[in-house]
Amino acid sequence: MSRKLALEPSIAAQPAGPIVSKINGAPPRDQTESLFEQVAWLYVFCRENLFRDDSACISQALWPDSVPAPGTRMIELGCGPGFYSCRFARHYPQISVLGVDRSDRQLAWARTRAQKLGLRNCRFERINVLDISRAESQFDALIASRLFTVLSEREQAVSEMHRILRPGGRCLIAEPRGAFRASIPLVAMWMLARVTHFNNGYREPRKAVVFSPAEFARLFATQPWKHCVCWQDARYQYALCEKA
Repeated sequence: MSRKLALEPSIAAQPAGPIVSKINGAPPRDQTESLFEQVAWLYVFCRENLFRDDSACISQALWPDSVPAPGTRMIELGCGPGFYSCRFARHYPQISVLGVDRSDRQLAWARTRAQKLGLRNCRFERINVLDISRAESQFDALIASRLFTVLSEREQAVSEMHRILRPGGRCLIAEPRGAFRASIPLVAMWMLARVTHFNNGYREPRKAVVFSPAEFARLFATQPWKHCVCWQDARYQYALCEKA
């Protein structure tokens, strides 16, 4: 049985700085120090075989009474190998989907997936979710899954979500509830990276961050949403927010 909790708005957070760029020809540090770069294939395996497919839940939450209108613009934050971006682009050919991530190798997997499916309404860009290179009010729908398990600057990310949505736009955020299950991909990537790479100073945590229902609700209450509701099931919790 799911539980729902409505939220009250509060003060917006400030956006973060730009993505780390190359220095003296060296690869960007946020690439070389990322597990999602060094052992990219292992995360892709987990996404394909271990994580739940919430496509139906996301569709029902974002468009409860119909399908998205032609020209709807959707963005997925932390898209990884493009699982959801490609799925929604394929299911709703009348919309355009942008998947963003800061891992080049994850994006390469995503682009390969889109190409194999022949998708012309789906594209991918390397973008830091803490400083999204888009003007305000650009998107009608926003999705993110498991983003906060590895992201520490959570209020900044929620601030950016609010900023880039159009008035009336909706976001659906899904986060795992159990720390043990949520940590399996990270633990596996850390172990493999230790065996195959010399650098052990990766930026990702050694186990996933999960929220209590109250903490999750407070995170989304940092923005002045028109409507915002949170609910939980056995394994995941969700936030559905609409911009005023």
